[in-house]
Amino acid sequence: MSHSSENQQDRILYASDLSKRVKSGEGELVILEALSLDVGRGESVAIVGSSGAGKSTLLGLLAGLDAPSAGALELFGQSLGELDEDGRAALRAGRVGFVFQNFQLLPTLTAMENVMLPLELSPRQDVEAKSRHWLERVGLTGRLSHLPKQLSGGEQQRVAVARAFVAEPDLVFADEPTGNLDEETGRRIIDLLFALNRESGTTLILVTHDLALARRCDRCLKLENGALHPLEMSRRVEADA
Repeated sequence: MSHSSENQQDRILYASDLSKRVKSGEGELVILEALSLDVGRGESVAIVGSSGAGKSTLLGLLAGLDAPSAGALELFGQSLGELDEDGRAALRAGRVGFVFQNFQLLPTLTAMENVMLPLELSPRQDVEAKSRHWLERVGLTGRLSHLPKQLSGGEQQRVAVARAFVAEPDLVFADEPTGNLDEETGRRIIDLLFALNRESGTTLILVTHDLALARRCDRCLKLENGALHPLEMSRRVEADA
């Protein structure tokens, strides 16, 4: 199911008839089939679905980290199918941020150095000041020189959120960002993610199995049988409340 952006100039991401099939011992496994998606600038979109539905696979395709078996995909108006891996990486640089379930911080780098990574290739002079600013924004002023192993799970995810936003990206992908956190810590991380999303005008595409979290997005889609279907649950839940 697609959702049209009113103005194509405001379109951040567009997928049309996207399919992903992989070879398996029993033949071909269809993960995604003829899937379409249209995401506008500043929008927050949740993608929910059962375990094994293909949510992380879809996120990888949308981000250009993996290539589809068929279909067309545009990011920032550029066809990803026309780019090689280096070209896709160049398109993402400074414009796309990621928050992963398992944090994916480099263990030998401090919190500050992990946050500085997305800016390392940029010509900016204020890399250190900007990284410090974002670590302060996520409440880690006293943890700049700590290694990931010296931080709690919640602190590591806050470093990951700061890293995702430090380059002031147009688009942030979050893959089960609270999956490895306790409920209270997870709620604080999500509050932070949405606050930064609003303040920065960043587009957010969030993969989650948590329906309460998904309801906080502008739009919620369910991935089922390889296709996306709109979920109108936010209004229904509020009506039931």
